[in-house]
Amino acid sequence: MDKRFWFRRVANSLNLATPLGLLIASIGGATRQPGPNGLVLAFGYRYRFPAASALTIGNVVLTRSNSLNHRLILHEDRHATQWAWCAGLPMVPLYLIAMLVSAIVCGDRASYNVFERLADLEDGGYPRATLRWRTRRSGD
Repeated sequence: MDKRFWFRRVANSLNLATPLGLLIASIGGATRQPGPNGLVLAFGYRYRFPAASALTIGNVVLTRSNSLNHRLILHEDRHATQWAWCAGLPMVPLYLIAMLVSAIVCGDRASYNVFERLADLEDGGYPRATLRWRTRRSGD
């Protein structure tokens, strides 16, 4: 494993994000298997939250489906790195604030969410919404 992914794996274990992800995967009845770059892919997560097709907590990628495409794994891999850079649990309020800002500026929770943009919106299956103040209204 590349040094940077080893560092991320250790950081996300020490900041308790990966243990939390593993606990949530177990509670959600997910089947775990090793993924690329030190990720743990947790398939068959049984709860409807979150609404996204996948959720990463530390190095654990939770999904309700039985498989993930390569681009989505790359997207979630970038989120795992964000968890390490944010020192674990501070990622949660930071992500929620970024989601709120995005919803305010464009009406979509992901399009202007800095975390989703840095993880590549298209790889995550998110659209690029227009800023509210750049949208033309009919009659203008």
